[in-house]
Amino acid sequence: MLLERDNWQEIFSTIRKNKLRTALTALGVFWGIFMLVFILGMGNGLETGVFRNFGSGAKNIMFIWGERTTLPYKGLSPGRRIQLKLGDILKLKDINGVASVSPKAFVGSKPVKYGTLASSFEVRGEFPEAQNIQGYILDEGRYINHNDLKEGRKVALLGRTVKKELFGEESSLGKRITISGIDFQIVGVFATPDAKEWNMEEMEAISIPLSTCFKAFGIQNERVDQCVVSAEVGIPVSSIQPKVRGFLMEQNLVDPADKRGVGGFNLEEEFNSVQNLFVGIKALLWFVGIGTLIAGIVGVSNIMLITVKERTKEIGIRKALGATPKSIVSMILTESVFITAIAGYLGLMVGTFMIITVNYLLVRFEIENQNFYDPKVNLTIAISALLFLIIAGAIAGLIPALQASRVNPVVALKDE
Repeated sequence: MLLERDNWQEIFSTIRKNKLRTALTALGVFWGIFMLVFILGMGNGLETGVFRNFGSGAKNIMFIWGERTTLPYKGLSPGRRIQLKLGDILKLKDINGVASVSPKAFVGSKPVKYGTLASSFEVRGEFPEAQNIQGYILDEGRYINHNDLKEGRKVALLGRTVKKELFGEESSLGKRITISGIDFQIVGVFATPDAKEWNMEEMEAISIPLSTCFKAFGIQNERVDQCVVSAEVGIPVSSIQPKVRGFLMEQNLVDPADKRGVGGFNLEEEFNSVQNLFVGIKALLWFVGIGTLIAGIVGVSNIMLITVKERTKEIGIRKALGATPKSIVSMILTESVFITAIAGYLGLMVGTFMIITVNYLLVRFEIENQNFYDPKVNLTIAISALLFLIIAGAIAGLIPALQASRVNPVVALKDE
């Protein structure tokens, strides 16, 4: 039946006679799949952009630092500035569930010289664990290692921006620079995986071993400005956060009820909350897209019902001449599926083209947005939506087709 030339000629003839009606029907289907593809693609761009802000480092981590107390405790007045110490930070490793700690000391902007070139850059002391926790990549050389830390070596790791300013395109490995008049040898160049405006400061810094930082810049009591604590695999960092914070508050004589003395930020908690948010956003996008799609399918069904009513006499003649109910059903279904498939395919193509165009314009004009990046169309979802549309088109045409198959030839041939 599907390959019969006469059948297709009749379908095209019906479409030509009712061009406006067919076009409006097809438009409903076209718009339904176009909206589904387009809003899912744009939603993907929003999700990619937001999650990109979390970086490529570990997510199961927490940041912790000292703040001013707000409550008196054991005879000590409020308003004390809590300074974390390396000795206390290292003891955090003994807490069950803690995988690693990465303390940092910030010494501010320092004068840096290489030959005749001079500038000022942020200098910070770090542990080797910072590379994996922060997700840094290496352009050259290596990162700080534990031997550097243990021996207090005067080695430095340059951010990509620092390297370009001091060395241009030439390699910096093995070269020597001075920081505040102190000689350091360069062992590597690091960068963030996806350098953007909001994380450029990471590459405008110089990292040195924390032990060297204490000695070279006279940091008293091995002060630590910030520490990143990662949890063991399978253990949420939120479960160890109270233990970590409680231990540091105890060591620094901070009231357990004080909300400020020891500050902290749980990246895992933030990451999970954003993930849950996007589950809801995706559900909403699917609801809107599928709803629009169903509206188009209902339109197809209604139009096919009208078509059957208009062709009642024709169908009666066909049945009087020997046409079987099966052939009548097949004819109506073929027309319904044909209109749905063509309109759906065009909607899919245009929706995909629009997403590709948006992505091209973002790249072409170097448009940066912190919360939107690289929108894409999921091909599997797009094709699945098209198949769903075709099946739905067949179902939409089934009721009119069955109604047509039950037409009584005698009744249909009576004059109105």
